Order: sequence, then C-alpha cells, then structure tokens
Amino acid sequence: MQEAGRERDRAAAAADLGGVAASVRPTLAVATRASILLIVLTRRAKGSQELLCRSMFLLIYLPELETRPNLIAVSESPNDNSLSLHVAFHEMSVSFFFQLQDTAAVSTKPAKRYPLALWIGILGLIMLVAVYIFSLSLKQNGMLFGLMQTNLIEKEREKPCHDPSIPDTEIPYLHYPMPNTYDRKECACTGVRFFAILSMQRSGSGWVETLLNSHPNISSNGEIFSVKERRSNITAITKTLDRLYNLDWYSSAAKNECTAAVGLKWMLNQGLMKHHQEIVEYFNRRGVSAIFLLRRNLLRRYVSILANAHDSAMKQLNGTHKAHVHSKHEAEILAQYKPTIDKKTLITELKRSDKLAADALVNFKNTRHVVLYYEDVVSNRTMLMDVLDFLRLPKRKLFSRHVKIHTKRLCDHIDNWADVTDFLKGTPFESFLNGSRR
Repeated sequence: MQEAGRERDRAAAAADLGGVAASVRPTLAVATRASILLIVLTRRAKGSQELLCRSMFLLIYLPELETRPNLIAVSESPNDNSLSLHVAFHEMSVSFFFQLQDTAAVSTKPAKRYPLALWIGILGLIMLVAVYIFSLSLKQNGMLFGLMQTNLIEKEREKPCHDPSIPDTEIPYLHYPMPNTYDRKECACTGVRFFAILSMQRSGSGWVETLLNSHPNISSNGEIFSVKERRSNITAITKTLDRLYNLDWYSSAAKNECTAAVGLKWMLNQGLMKHHQEIVEYFNRRGVSAIFLLRRNLLRRYVSILANAHDSAMKQLNGTHKAHVHSKHEAEILAQYKPTIDKKTLITELKRSDKLAADALVNFKNTRHVVLYYEDVVSNRTMLMDVLDFLRLPKRKLFSRHVKIHTKRLCDHIDNWADVTDFLKGTPFESFLNGSRR
C-alpha cells in the first residue's frame, strides 16, 4: 500500500511539474543540461560524426527539454542508430523533480537566479566540445582519404601495366583507361594523365589549347560544357567527365599516336564554380590536374569580349562569325571595330572578373594545379614547357595557327579612350590603362 501511495504521489508530482518548474527553473535548467551532456558524451558512438550529430541534436532541443522532461524518455534499441536516450533517465528525472517539490514545499527562500556569466560559460563549454568533436571528424576523414590513396597505390602495383620506376606520389595521377568504344591495343599500357584547362572567355584559352594539342600525345577536347545540358547538375557533369576520361569522347583532338594526357577547356561560368565542392572532390578522387589560365589585364579582356560580341552580331568575315582567326588579314578586319565602353558598368565588370578569378584559385587550392597568365605565355612561350613538365610529358616544340587580333596599344582599340582614362584614374584598375600588370 505504501508503495502504491508513493507511485500516486509521483504521478501527481509529474502532473504538477509546471508549477514546480516555475520556482526552481534555474536549478532545473542547469541539472538538465549537465545530465544530458554527460550521457551523450559518455555514450558509445560508432564514430565522431555520429557523436557530433547527437550533440547538435541536443543543442537544438535543450530549451524544449527544460519544459518537457518526458521528451527524453525514448526507448533505445541496439539496432537503432538514431539519437535516443535510456528510459531510466526519465525515471531519474521524475525522482529528481519529486525531491525538488519536497524542497520547495519547506523552503521559504526565493529561487536562486544564476548570473548571466554562468550561462555564457556553459554555452561556451558546449561550443568547445562541439568544435573538438568536429575536429575529430575532420581528422577521421583525412585518415580515410590517406587509406584510400594507399589502397589505390597497392592496386596499381598489382596491374600488369604497372611501371615500377613510377614514384608512389605519381601513381594516383596515372591511369590506364579501357574505352567502351574502341580497343587501345598497343596503347593499353600507355599511362594517361587527366587534366582540365580552367579559364574565362577571351583569356587566350583557345590559343593555349591549340598549342597543347599540337603535342602528339595530348588530346584536349575543347569547351565540352558550353552545352548547358551537360552542366545542368553535378550528375550530368560527372557523367560527362567520366566519359571524357575513359577516352570515349570523340573529337578532332583524337590522335593517331598513343594518348598520354586527355582533358578539356572549362570556363569558370560553365558550372565549375557553382558545383566547385563536388568537382574538387572529383578531381582529387580521379587524379585530375588543373591548369589555370587567367588574364592580368582585365581591361584588355573586356575589350576583346565587346569586340567578339559585336562580330557575333555583325558577322564581319563574309557573313561568318569567328571567335578566333587564322590569318593576319582576318585579324585586321576584326580589329577595326573599336568599342565604346559604358563607364557605368565598367568598374562592376572589372570587379566581377577579378573576384571570379580569385574565388576560383581559392576554391581549387587543394587540387593539383598550376597557374598561368596569358601575358606571360605571350611574352615567353617556354612557359608551356612548364605545363608539359606538369603533365609529365616529353617536351616538344608546340605551334598554333591562331593569330592575335588586338595587337596595338590599348588606346587604339577603345573609341572613348579619354573618358575611360579619366574614369579609371585613382581606382585599383588604373594600371590597366598602360597595359601594365597588377
């Protein structure tokens, strides 16, 4: 009978919990947070990621736990991977509330209020624990990537085409594709390196790509992602890249000799920046090397963009638009057009282009990459030998039929040069006026 009476008392105490909580809310809040945090951090989790998820769940629902202690009375199954706490904690909580009610009934002192500094301290402690768990998760992922690289190296060593003279550091970047559309035959044991030329429109990428394609062992397949359907989402992008790097992408870049490097030209505004996180992961997983080709003088690039847009509309070469020309005569015809630059949009365009290039370098800094500038390649063709070294290919003399269109001073290619000069003076882009590099 005494036991039954005690059970009724406990039930009544739980039902009247709202009134008790109002008088002892500060103590209740501290006890609830401390108990829950202790249980979560001492529970056995499968990994740091699961532990982090559980802690984040508690941080979100802590205010709810203050007013609804029965929220944590969730049964736990050994096969359940979701966040759950033991029902025994519910019994402990009800018992704790019952004792608090007895204490409140005999005490005439007002409820103790904890200072703001204590709350800040508790919150800071919880944040430190969360950061620590997150760092453990990052280390765990780093170790996993290292193990994947080690397994990849071991698998490559077991392949019949493996060359023992190749350093371990190079193995992740050397591949032996097996195309579905043809048989590589005698080229089957020729290692292939994957690359991507990352650039912006009117930055010399077409010219540089033709130079690389003059190498007998390089196949660069142009702006594959200029077609919107191929970059509509990350699934379409990776599917296209898989086909390309499996040597199943046929284009005029196909070679009679064994291909030792295959890639594409990829503009930054063709889905590259939108899906940069997934693409970086793909590059690192597949061993793709990035070749950045940027332009220092963004004003010259802007003039080239305006002139190309004009020819696209007017088709000055016998009714045909040509983004690149192969004769001096054609270049002279296109260079006759001198755009009038809108001062209202000039600064915005220069800032946008500058930021886009800077963001790309930051986003892809953890990939294997090299950075080239168009102006440097124009003044020193031997810069391309560094690219061949980067791709671990034999050096060859490279050539291109492309002819540069805007070869004169910048003032000779802008119709309202005086206005542009006055407008850019005193800005970060003033150095572009004399063609110097920033």
